[in-house]
Amino acid sequence: MPAANSQPRRAHSGPRRDEAARLAVLHAADDLLVEHGFGALTIEAIARRAGVAKQTIYRWWPSKVEILLDTLIEDSNKHLAVPTEEPTAESIRGYLRRFAQFLARDPAGKVLLALIAQAQHDPDTAESLHKRYLGPRRDQERDMLTRGIDAGEISPRLGPDATIDALVGPIVYCALTGSSIPRELVDTLVENLLRPRETRVSAQQLAGPNSQVPTSESPEINPSAEGAR
Repeated sequence: MPAANSQPRRAHSGPRRDEAARLAVLHAADDLLVEHGFGALTIEAIARRAGVAKQTIYRWWPSKVEILLDTLIEDSNKHLAVPTEEPTAESIRGYLRRFAQFLARDPAGKVLLALIAQAQHDPDTAESLHKRYLGPRRDQERDMLTRGIDAGEISPRLGPDATIDALVGPIVYCALTGSSIPRELVDTLVENLLRPRETRVSAQQLAGPNSQVPTSESPEINPSAEGAR
């Protein structure tokens, strides 16, 4: 999955960008993507919505993919930061719940899903997405898990990278297919993948052999809920 970028923003050629105009372009890009989809998104439409000249955008960004990556990186750093405190199973559970909400409700979450989809048939998008977003965020998530293991707070059944894939993969799949994301999904992933084995066994014994998690009445993260910036 999804990895956040703590590295400095890549320098662009041309004159120094006006901050208000830059933010207007980023906001216009993710708003238009949510409204019309990736295929219908154009530099011309972004320029009209942002109130800047098309030539100005081309001086600052080489493509709409790079604009979307900038807004994804900024919003992820604001709303989906990888925990830096000593990780526990509960703090990682909270991070995964925020990730599910980010994909379902935040305009930048829609940007991430659109770029993942575009990357499947566009090698340039795949390279930029991995270099600027997925790779750096994966490094932070791997460090989070490693610190949790070293502190004895979690005991993953898989290696760090496989654990990250197993944790975020089902959440991304639900979001990509437009399905609601049950809260129990995150709980189950955390319990089965991160808890020490003895903790998992004890929880199972406490619940009883015939217990099951009710799903029909459980709250879900609804991908149709309107996001707020």
